[in-house]
Amino acid sequence: MSNILMSHQVAGYPDDETCLAVGEALIAGGAKILEVQLAFSDPSADGVAIQTACSTVLSRKYTVKQGMAYMAEMHRRHPEIQIFIMTYASLVYRPGVENFVKKAVESGVTGLIVPDLPFDCDEGLTAACKKYGIHNIPVAAPSMTDERLKQMTDQKFEYIYTALRAGITGSKTVVTQEMLDFIDKTSASGAKILGGFGITDGEQAKLIAPHVYAIVAGSVFVNIIRENYNAENPKDSLPIIQEKITAKAKELSS
Repeated sequence: MSNILMSHQVAGYPDDETCLAVGEALIAGGAKILEVQLAFSDPSADGVAIQTACSTVLSRKYTVKQGMAYMAEMHRRHPEIQIFIMTYASLVYRPGVENFVKKAVESGVTGLIVPDLPFDCDEGLTAACKKYGIHNIPVAAPSMTDERLKQMTDQKFEYIYTALRAGITGSKTVVTQEMLDFIDKTSASGAKILGGFGITDGEQAKLIAPHVYAIVAGSVFVNIIRENYNAENPKDSLPIIQEKITAKAKELSS
């Protein structure tokens, strides 16, 4: 039985052509959900790999509009694949919450993850998502109290992104029984659990797969791009990046 893989990438990283090729490679490797991050200057939930990718994207003046266009193109090519935006509150506020959600829907997006907008103080994000028929996906972490977690699950969100540990993304996570117990406690609400933070190999994926709706992996793919990208001749590095991305996605989704 295969795992549902939710793969993360930063829109526009490291360049437009490679970004598109990476999206295709992720889907070829079995990803069923694309989590596309819109770069922000202070990505507080992200580790070094994704922070560096965001800095690269911002240094070339890549815009939210371009990121939405990338998602729209992936939706056009693969309408069967779900696309979730991951970003930060500032980018949602800037055009207005409802306008941001409307633009996301027009780009084929079906869910939003905004980790610095708490579920009970989201500036109208949940209401706007309901209006336009997409999901606001809150983030749960093991550091939450039982009372706080219950307040979240009582909201009956369709999806909950569950961090396997506190801190930032990137470094490899050692999967513990305590983590699995937290996931199970969260999923008891009936929400579809998206479990991530530091998933890098198939062994980790096998451990958490029975406890979640989808396995989330991101930094592992960003690192593959960073380690193999040829900035002077980007086309030369496309084949190896695609090959390695697809292989890693297959490892995590099988």
